[in-house]
Amino acid sequence: MKLKTLKQIKNLKDKRVLVRVDFNVPIKNGKVQDDSRIRASLPTIKYLLENDAKVILVSHLGRPEGMDKKLSLAPVLEKLKQISNFKSTSLEDRFPIFNQLPIVNLEQAKIAIETMKQGQVIMLENIRFFEEEEKNDKKFAKQLAKLVDVFVLDGFAVAHRETASVSGVAKYLPAYAGLLLESEILNLSQLMIKPKKPYIAVLGGAKIETKLPVLKSVLKHADFILLGGGLVNTCLWAKDYEIGKSLLNKDFKKEALRLWKNKKIIFPVDVVVGDLKGKKYRVVNLNKKNEIKNSEAILDIGPATIRLYTKYIKSAQTLVWNGAMGYFEQKPYDIGTLSIARLVASRSKGKAFGVIGGGETIQTMEMVGMMSDIDFISTGGGAMLEFLSGKKLPGLKALIK
Repeated sequence: MKLKTLKQIKNLKDKRVLVRVDFNVPIKNGKVQDDSRIRASLPTIKYLLENDAKVILVSHLGRPEGMDKKLSLAPVLEKLKQISNFKSTSLEDRFPIFNQLPIVNLEQAKIAIETMKQGQVIMLENIRFFEEEEKNDKKFAKQLAKLVDVFVLDGFAVAHRETASVSGVAKYLPAYAGLLLESEILNLSQLMIKPKKPYIAVLGGAKIETKLPVLKSVLKHADFILLGGGLVNTCLWAKDYEIGKSLLNKDFKKEALRLWKNKKIIFPVDVVVGDLKGKKYRVVNLNKKNEIKNSEAILDIGPATIRLYTKYIKSAQTLVWNGAMGYFEQKPYDIGTLSIARLVASRSKGKAFGVIGGGETIQTMEMVGMMSDIDFISTGGGAMLEFLSGKKLPGLKALIK
């Protein structure tokens, strides 16, 4: 996939550039808890400023229903100021605060942008405060487009969204991929275009419905897919295993049964079952179908499965991981996921090209302190899955050469 990229713009001097970033970060007590997504877009912002552009940042935060002070981007702007060395201003610095919320009126945004100078950054307020955003309203997209000269999509994590600030505005402006987005596409494409063999994929997570399209696509390229997490429960249930109180989706029985027939898909050979508090738990071998009690739930892969998966991961030259192996938030059900994290990290950057993505996956890699050992960390969860499943992401349509 060849994209029109930021560095292909010949002259950025005095250009008003609307940059759609993904600053949808966790905030607690008015403070950003994880700034990794903000840092990921710093190279794009700095490149624009170094080339004398005027930068207007657009992002969403959470799922507000109209104006919601708790979902203001003000804490994000403060964090951006802290971690960057370029000037930053915001609309609330220029205009009276309406109901103690940052200004989001596009007319006021227009005035602020018209008075911008080179090397200045303006962050617009949470774009989801406008109901037109998620409706992909054409009129609203045109209004955004009229404010600027160029559109840059940098937030890969939102590239699968068909919204006004992602795919809508790109129809009315010269549109380009930012440095982060370009890097995402380049690295994820390596998993689909002649990947080095053996190619091992590890897929976990709770929902089988989100992983099925990815499974079908990855199977075309991967040698083996190792399964874990809640999606395994549905597969076991479809095969008439007793799974107690385990999470499952009964709507995908036929699809789950098909997975058992594919020799490339490797299932757990044992699981850890117990209660959600982690007080009562035990390992159950899956050679019998009625071992799990009605009062128990499958909450992790077992030690024999970890040993089995270790052999596959250690053979990999291409390695991708998305999704937890179990209920890792509660000990001792974190053992499987953290073991996979260490294995993937230890195999990457050398013997294998290792890629991870998704919030839980990145969180667990941070827990083991091995983020720097991974070749590429995708900022996208749903976007990464949709890209790997072969879907055309709405945000990329206007960027393709």
